[in-house]
This record gives sequence, structure tokens and C-alpha cells, in this order.
Amino acid sequence: MVSVCVSRMGKTGIVFVEPGAKINSEYYCQHILAGGILPDIRARCQRYSWTPQQDGAPSHTARNTQTYLRRDNVTFIEPDMWPPNSPDLNPVDYAVWVPFSRWSINVDDSRQSTKAGDRH
Repeated sequence: MVSVCVSRMGKTGIVFVEPGAKINSEYYCQHILAGGILPDIRARCQRYSWTPQQDGAPSHTARNTQTYLRRDNVTFIEPDMWPPNSPDLNPVDYAVWVPFSRWSINVDDSRQSTKAGDRH
């Protein structure tokens, strides 16, 4: 699993989740937010204001996560203000996952071609 942010200022680096990690609020705050996403957003946006939009994942809606963001002076959209199910409002689906899925299909195709070639 990975995490990334997209804005008009560009994309952040991809933060990889450790295999087998339980993504609770503590892990999300320490490893994903503090360990990658927030420093990258601040470096990209510099003096421009920004507001992250999260989805309804338990680690995003947890009281501890919201407290962490407030303490770190991050303006964010409160969970009760998020649209219930609106994929059109999720730019990550278009800016990252579509190209990534194309790349992974090409990798899978090349692996299949190699395996087929090994059989002959």
C-alpha cells in the first residue's frame, strides 16, 4: 500500500507502507504524515496555503489523527464535511492510480512475455 498527495503544485513523493503494517492513527501520523506527506507538501507549497482532503479511512477520521493535525497547524476538512462517496473529488485516482495501473500492466505483460520465452 502507498500514500500520496496531489495538488496544483504537483505530486508528493510516494510513501510506502511497510508490509504487514496495521494502519491505525498512530502509524498514519508517524510514518505517513510526519514521515513523508507533510514535509513534502510544505516544501512544495512553501508560502501558499493548502488544505488536505482525506477519505473516510479509520486512520484519517480517528480523533488522534485530527488532534495531531491541529497540533501541527494543518488546516484540514473535518470528516463530517467530506462528501459521502464522490470519486470525482479525488484527484489521486486520476493523477496517480491511472498512470500507475498502466505501468503495472506493462510490467506484468513484460514478465509474462519473459516467462513464455523461457518455456521455448
